[in-house]
Amino acid sequence: MNRLGPRPWMTAPATRAVIAALQAAGGPDAARFVGGCVRDALLERDGPDMDIDVATPLTPDAVVLALTGAGLKAVPTGIAHGTITAVAHGRPVEITTLRRDVATDGRHAVVAFTDDWAEDAARRDFRLNALYADPDGRLHDPTGCGIDDARAGRVVFVGDPQTRIREDYLRILRFFRFFAHYGRGPADAAAVAACGALTSGLASLSAERVSKELLKLLAAPDPRPAVRLMETTGILAALLPEAGSPVRFEGLVALGADGADPVLRLAALLDGPVGDAVGRRLRLPNRVRDRLAQACTPDPELSPALDAAAVRRAVWRSGAEAVGDRMRLARAVWSSEAWPGLLAIADHWTPPSFPVTGDDVVAAGAPPGPEVGRILKALQDAWLDADFQPDRAALLARLRTVLARGPTW
Repeated sequence: MNRLGPRPWMTAPATRAVIAALQAAGGPDAARFVGGCVRDALLERDGPDMDIDVATPLTPDAVVLALTGAGLKAVPTGIAHGTITAVAHGRPVEITTLRRDVATDGRHAVVAFTDDWAEDAARRDFRLNALYADPDGRLHDPTGCGIDDARAGRVVFVGDPQTRIREDYLRILRFFRFFAHYGRGPADAAAVAACGALTSGLASLSAERVSKELLKLLAAPDPRPAVRLMETTGILAALLPEAGSPVRFEGLVALGADGADPVLRLAALLDGPVGDAVGRRLRLPNRVRDRLAQACTPDPELSPALDAAAVRRAVWRSGAEAVGDRMRLARAVWSSEAWPGLLAIADHWTPPSFPVTGDDVVAAGAPPGPEVGRILKALQDAWLDADFQPDRAALLARLRTVLARGPTW
């Protein structure tokens, strides 16, 4: 019999408290761990802080009563779909009532609650995600294939792939995301064919759901096989018409020095200064969109021929993050032993503040008005060209000397 070994998250006080509350209300089979926590524990990819999901035949109302009766907090995070979040010892545990789909529209499902574990498994996306474990670690595999799939690195839909995708077209991206994180060897041919045939359904999804799934995919240790499949099936072009040659993306991941950064990898897929447009279309958070736009902005001056002073000037003007991102993207297609040293400067050098203000320029004798800004800019350029070496006293002395020669800088 398949059984999980003792896992810290299974025996944590918060987990035990939630399981005990459900079992007190519904008996020994009132709670099983489900989905990702079971899959990752089976593959020994889990950790003490991982998300814990529990399935139960108890109705949502019964779950709330069970939790509150045990002195635990119950938050109705998705009660229409049967999900209650229990909070025990300061830690959340998501509890979902067993469900079956009544109606689907390619984005959302109308569900009915059930006490049949097999029905609940039948509505899940992939067999390796349709796994359950008793509180003592005993595994349940209703599809009969989930355990073997997880161990073999196979991502296979539960039942007919096209049926599963038509229920929620996001499952196209979820297939490639799970293949990127868990797949080994060739992808399941039926799944790939179904994803390719139903690509048009992606247009019905919200931008937020798409971008969240895409960034999770790109955060895989090596997403290249999944992205190649997306390209050959036409899914990448449908999702990112701005995508260019995969050479830069492939090179970036191959270097292994990008920290599996999904935003930088997204920038590597794009062709030209399109980061802002892509970020807006995908409705990325403002901070992420701005970073993507900066990374995709061409900077012809960035090359391995730069000296340290030039890198410092670039960082001062554009910011360390933008310069570091652009350098990493350039390095992906332009090999040079100079890049690591230049990147170290961009990542670790702290830019100083320019020590002269407009008030200083006026105090030195310049007439107030637009000329002050021009003088300040010229002085700042001289400071940058001198590699930030002149201090405030030296800059003010130069300012007074130049102003003494005439009314303008």
